[in-house]
Amino acid sequence: MEATVKVRQVSKSFGQKTVLNKVDLHMEKGQIYGLIGPSGAGKTTLVKMMVGMDVPDEGQIEVLQTKMPSLPMLQQIGYMAQSDALYTELTAEENLKFFASMFKMGRAEQKQRIAYAAGLVNLTDELRKKVAVYSGGMKRRLSLAIALIHNPSVLILDEPTVGIDPELRQSIWNELIRLKTSEHKTIIVTTHVMDEADKCDQLAMVREGEILASGTPEQLRQQYHAANLEEVFLRAGGGTA
Repeated sequence: MEATVKVRQVSKSFGQKTVLNKVDLHMEKGQIYGLIGPSGAGKTTLVKMMVGMDVPDEGQIEVLQTKMPSLPMLQQIGYMAQSDALYTELTAEENLKFFASMFKMGRAEQKQRIAYAAGLVNLTDELRKKVAVYSGGMKRRLSLAIALIHNPSVLILDEPTVGIDPELRQSIWNELIRLKTSEHKTIIVTTHVMDEADKCDQLAMVREGEILASGTPEQLRQQYHAANLEEVFLRAGGGTA
C-alpha cells in the first residue's frame, strides 16, 4: 500500500509539558485512520502538525512525500478543526464560496462541490442563512463541508461528529467509508467515541503524548483479549477513555 502520511519520531513540548513523545505513525492511501484517546492526550497537536499549523520540536512529518509544513500541500489536504473557524456574519453559502475560492477550481466545479458538500451535511436548505444564527451542530456540519470543498486527497478531521445527531453522524460515516473505498482517500479522524473507532481501518491509542497501542480494531481486541475497544484502551494503560 502507498504511504500518504509518515510521522517519524515526533516530539513536541509547550513549556515544561511534553505533549508528544517520539511518536511514529504510518498512514496509507485508501484507509480511515483513527486517533483515539481522552482530551489532552496530544491528538489535536499531532493533527495540527500534519496540516502544517505547527512544527515538531524533534522528528519529521511527511504528507504525500512532502515534508510539512508546506504551503502548496494545503491544496491536497482537507482539515476540520476542533473549533469552528467560520465567518459568522456571512451566510453558509458565502463561507463555502470564500473557502472554495482559495483552491484551484473553475466556477462550474466550485458550484458542483458546494452542492455536494452542503448536501452531504444536510445544509442545502440552510445555505442562505447567516452562520451567526446557526446552532453548534450546524456549525460543525458547515466546517466539515468546508474541509471537503476542494476534493482533497488527505482528509484530517478533529472530532468531526461532536454535536451532530446520530442519524446524520451515520450518514457522514457512510460517506467517509465511500471516500476511502471508491476514491482511495486517506482519512484521519480523532475521536473519543469507541463505536466510531470501530469503523476505522487502523487505530492508534494515544495517552499523554505516547502511542499505547496500534493496529486494526480486531487485532487490538485479540491482542488484549478484550470484548471491545474501551477494554483495549484500559488494558493498554489508557485509564479513562
